[in-house]
Amino acid sequence: MLRTLISGGSLANVIIYIISSLFVIFCTQPVHEFAHAWMANKLGDPTARYRGRMTLNPMAHINLIGAGMILLFGFGWAEPVPVNQMNFRRPKSDMALTALAGPVSNVILAFICLLLGNIAVYVLSIVLPTMAVMYIWYFFSFAAQINVTLAVFNLLPVPPLDGSRILFAVLPDKYYYKLQMYEQYVFIAVLVLCMFGAFNGIISGLSSFLINGLDFIASLPFRLFY
Repeated sequence: MLRTLISGGSLANVIIYIISSLFVIFCTQPVHEFAHAWMANKLGDPTARYRGRMTLNPMAHINLIGAGMILLFGFGWAEPVPVNQMNFRRPKSDMALTALAGPVSNVILAFICLLLGNIAVYVLSIVLPTMAVMYIWYFFSFAAQINVTLAVFNLLPVPPLDGSRILFAVLPDKYYYKLQMYEQYVFIAVLVLCMFGAFNGIISGLSSFLINGLDFIASLPFRLFY
C-alpha cells in the first residue's frame, strides 16, 4: 500500500498514511491483542494476564517485523498473545472465540475511525478549512482501511493466523493437532506468498466490501440530516 502511494500519490497522502499506520501500530494493534488476552482470561486461561499481555501498553505487543509489514503492505501482526488452551473448559470452541476477538476489535475500531472521519467531513467542515478537513478524513480513512485489512488478513484460515483457530474448532482432532505441529512452517510460506502478492486479490476484495459496508453505516446519519 505504501509503495502504491509513493508511486502514484501525493507527498501529503504518503505522510498521512505513515501517520495512520503508526497510529494503528501503537494504538489499535494493542487493542487487538488486548481483546485476545481479555477473552482468553474470561474463558478461563489467565496465561496472557500473568505475562503482562492484558494491557493496552503498545510496548508489550509490538513485533518489529509485523509493524514493518503494516507500514509497507497495510497488514501485519503484533507479538502473539500466549494462550494455554488446556485451561479452557471447551478447548477448541473457546480457542476459536479467543481468536475471533482480535479481528472483531479491528472491525469495531475501523467503524469508529469512519465515524470520526464523517464527523470531520460533515461537522468540522463548518469551522475548519477544506484542506484541513480533507487531511483529517484521509487519516481516519487510512486507519480504517488498515484495521479492516488486518481483520481480513487475520481471518485467513491458515496457521497461525486467527482464522486457523476458528477453522480448527470444526476440524476433527487428528487434523487439528497435525496442523498445529506444522503451523510455523505454514506461516513462513504464507508470509512469503503475501510478500509476492498471492493473497492481494482476496484481501483487497473482502476489505473493500467490508469497508464500504461500514462506511455506509457510519455516514448514514450524517447523509440523512446534513
